[in-house]
Amino acid sequence: MTKTAVVTGASSGIGAATARQLAAEGFRVVLVARRKERLEALAAEIGEAAEAVALDVTDTEAVKAFAAGLESCDVLVNNAGGAIGSDPVSAADAGDWRSMFETNVLGALTFTQALLPQLIASGAGTVVMLTSTAAHVAYEGGAGYAASKHAMHAMTATLRLELFDQPVRVIEIAPGMVMTDEFSLKRFGGDADKAASVYAGVPGPLVAEDVADCIVWSVTRPAHVNVDLMVVRPRAQAAQHKVYRVAE
Repeated sequence: MTKTAVVTGASSGIGAATARQLAAEGFRVVLVARRKERLEALAAEIGEAAEAVALDVTDTEAVKAFAAGLESCDVLVNNAGGAIGSDPVSAADAGDWRSMFETNVLGALTFTQALLPQLIASGAGTVVMLTSTAAHVAYEGGAGYAASKHAMHAMTATLRLELFDQPVRVIEIAPGMVMTDEFSLKRFGGDADKAASVYAGVPGPLVAEDVADCIVWSVTRPAHVNVDLMVVRPRAQAAQHKVYRVAE
């Protein structure tokens, strides 16, 4: 039987790339995000293997209704989320932090809770949490984002312990510097120049397809193989604060 994968945040970037690659591996993919038109365009591109469902991952009742209407689920990729702002803790906007926690942490929690019965019932379920290197290393100006991703990391590790006797793998993928169309643009409030400066001079930052490849590889291992944590960075990023840049 065809396996079903649910991908949140599927309207762009890593989520969209993951959906494409999962479909290419033979999965039926359910695309979840808020932007209906973008989801429908992606579903049309993928073809019969894709279904678009527009909803907000922070809307608990909508997520419950979605899960109730889903016939089966073998894979859940909790990808929805992002970063907002780069202010120091002393000047941080609590509203920005709240938004990041609601999407990054509570959105992943809500989807995991809603789909866990089906993942267990599948006999070989997989939960993928897309965190970040920020889930493991803090950096100036990134406290809110790092805190939310640290929370996702803790939730992932705890869930794995709690499901030790269930047929469900719990995988964490933690990317470093990834150049996508929207991540940094959203973080800096639409300031394209500031967003571009993040990747300026970096030879070969990761792109969405690179991370999607890691996600799909981990998901398609034999059911008894659990990739607890995969940290993936571009070669130019030796560590969170050590990035090689070519002078322009």
